[in-house]
Amino acid sequence: MSFIESELNFAYQFANTPINSFPFPHLYAQDIFSDIFYSQIQKNLPAQNLMTSLPELYPEQPGFKNYKDRYVMDFNKNESINKIEKKKQDFWRAIGDIFLKGNVRDLLRSKFQYYLNMRFKYLENVSYESEFLLVNDKKNYSLGPHTDHPRKVVSLLIYLPTDLTQKESGTSIYMPKDPNFLTQNKEYQHYPHELFHKVITMPFAPNSAFSFIRTNNSFHGVEKLEAEDTDRWLLLFDIFLDKDTFLREEEEKAKIT
Repeated sequence: MSFIESELNFAYQFANTPINSFPFPHLYAQDIFSDIFYSQIQKNLPAQNLMTSLPELYPEQPGFKNYKDRYVMDFNKNESINKIEKKKQDFWRAIGDIFLKGNVRDLLRSKFQYYLNMRFKYLENVSYESEFLLVNDKKNYSLGPHTDHPRKVVSLLIYLPTDLTQKESGTSIYMPKDPNFLTQNKEYQHYPHELFHKVITMPFAPNSAFSFIRTNNSFHGVEKLEAEDTDRWLLLFDIFLDKDTFLREEEEKAKIT
């Protein structure tokens, strides 16, 4: 199967999956790639020791220092791709082109267009940036409930396990236990799990995907990974506002409030 056919398969599955509105708009899709293409992804996963830990790859972001158990390959950084086996680099560069240069960003925006229209109804000329990572999480990795940075627009996580043995380690959705939490905690940060009810955990199943739009209550995270042999592989694609658009959005919010 060609990369174009794989992109069309992804578009078909993603576009035809309904959006769940509670507690925030999200979807969970299965069979996101063809079986043949998914097997190619599995064969081309890099050796784990050639991936780079989050704090090492982004030393300029001190907030990442607590996430040394997350290893990544950043498709926007040539030096990151160049670290993996040479025979696998072309495959991953082609995947990067599909997501960063193809129609994936437009597909995600189109899927959540109704909610984007509400967010940007007072903002014109919205411009975006994209981030695309191959991720491998190891034992002890966890992610406290958070909504993502206000620059975030839409996230897509494509799960890449070989079987269902890690089914319970998908992304979880949370709701604050305190009904006044949102009015009392307006700063973006990661919160302790004990302050939240876990609503559901997305099954970390082969060839599945979880996607959501960032809102003020899009609390999500990952429960602590306990297994010694944890290899939690996924692709992470994020759409952000560019810095200028974000600043203009903050100015518009200030006028309204």
